[in-house]
Amino acid sequence: MPRATPTPRPVLFDLDGTLLDTIELLLTSVRHAFRDRTDRVPTTEEWVAGIGTPLASQLRPWAADDAELAALSDSYRSFQLMHHDRLTRCYDGALATVRTLHERGHPMAVVTSKPDTLAQRSVSYVGLAPYLPVIVGVNSTARNKPHPEPVLFALERLGVPAASAVFVGDSPHDIAAGNAAGVTTIAALWGPFSRATLAAAGPAYFLDRIGGLPELLDRIP
Repeated sequence: MPRATPTPRPVLFDLDGTLLDTIELLLTSVRHAFRDRTDRVPTTEEWVAGIGTPLASQLRPWAADDAELAALSDSYRSFQLMHHDRLTRCYDGALATVRTLHERGHPMAVVTSKPDTLAQRSVSYVGLAPYLPVIVGVNSTARNKPHPEPVLFALERLGVPAASAVFVGDSPHDIAAGNAAGVTTIAALWGPFSRATLAAAGPAYFLDRIGGLPELLDRIP
């Protein structure tokens, strides 16, 4: 008898730093938010370390109180929205890879710490929306990465078990969330985090370029 064709594996993606090259947008947005501050200003390294977690979590250590946190957040978001289209693009090969996976029948979703509406705008702007029907953003769940709740919610939306799914992300927060949720984690090495930083989070696989994802999925037991 011929071997049964395996069911295409569900794939979850982080967004910024994984599918979208928006690091310059994130960094210029935080520099704008702190433009009038001379103390308690995050360095580039400190800000990059928090990429992949909610904005409020990133800003809170630098705010004296809730009012300052809200002001910093509003300034960041207004700049980010104003410059979104100019500084948002897919990584080379991302659109083609996601399209290929869609054609192969892989259920797919985005799990991001962006606000839901902004994530939807980004996905639509770069042409990924037809292939990514499920977007789980910071507003979708009570707890966010590195907690597993958003990963588990994406799996629920797709109607698939954790054991069959993979999560591709560029940050240790993605890897932590995926591991805690019981999915197979794949560390994207083209984002802002070093291989050593990602290795410390314990991904199951590393991926040098997004175009290699279909072949990697074929090799995962």
